[in-house]
Amino acid sequence: MPKMKTNRAAAKRFKVTPSGKIKRAQAFKNHILTKKTTKQKRGLTKMVTVCDADMGLVKNLLAIGK
Repeated sequence: MPKMKTNRAAAKRFKVTPSGKIKRAQAFKNHILTKKTTKQKRGLTKMVTVCDADMGLVKNLLAIGK
C-alpha cells in the first residue's frame, strides 16, 4: 500500500503540538470586525485545540497515524 499523502490545505491550517494535540486558528476574525468588541477580537486571535469529535478527521487529512 502506498504512503498516505498529506492534504496540503490542511497542513497550512493545523499545527501538531509535541504532545500530539492539534492546534487551529479560530474563525470570525476576518471581516465585520466593527461590531465586535476589542476583547472579543483579541480572544479570537489565540489558537485553540481541535475538539475530540474532529480529531480523527484532521489526523486523516494530515496523514498522522491514529
